[in-house]
Amino acid sequence: MTRRPAAPPMNGPRYNEFIQSAKVRVIDENGDNLGVMLTEEAIEQAGEVGLDLVEVSPNADPPVAKFLDVGKYKYEAQKKANLARKSQKTQDVKEIKMRPNIDDHDYDVKMKKVFQFIEDGDKVKVTLRFRGREMSHRELGMNLLDRVRDDTSETAKVEAQPRMEGRQMLMVLAPR
Repeated sequence: MTRRPAAPPMNGPRYNEFIQSAKVRVIDENGDNLGVMLTEEAIEQAGEVGLDLVEVSPNADPPVAKFLDVGKYKYEAQKKANLARKSQKTQDVKEIKMRPNIDDHDYDVKMKKVFQFIEDGDKVKVTLRFRGREMSHRELGMNLLDRVRDDTSETAKVEAQPRMEGRQMLMVLAPR
């Protein structure tokens, strides 16, 4: 009886002597199903062809193993994972800063940027800064944030309602 190593490989699929089940369903290098056979016998047949026996579906009953070059298989799996990671879209939080008594044109310019950020799929944090005596007129800030919410209601939803943090009033918008 051959001696099996104690631990399976740290990363990637189990192969050759690391396969723990006694029987496996075998698929050869051409994709033909050879049926269920003993693991040792399948490893021998793979070795005769010059390939490894790689466990491709360990949760099946019995596990499915294929005749493959294990190094090439790991390389292809790594490439596929990198491609998936690269194509992911991360969502950033962009910040737009305003003052409670902002002029109409300035407001329009800021809102253009808000729409652009939301269209790109990013969240937008709208920050109102209060200075000096403006703190006693918080309702002006609340009215401005309500106006922002109403203007963006078709393309964005309010993720965080307006709230005060010190001398700032914040609201977060997320794309619909």
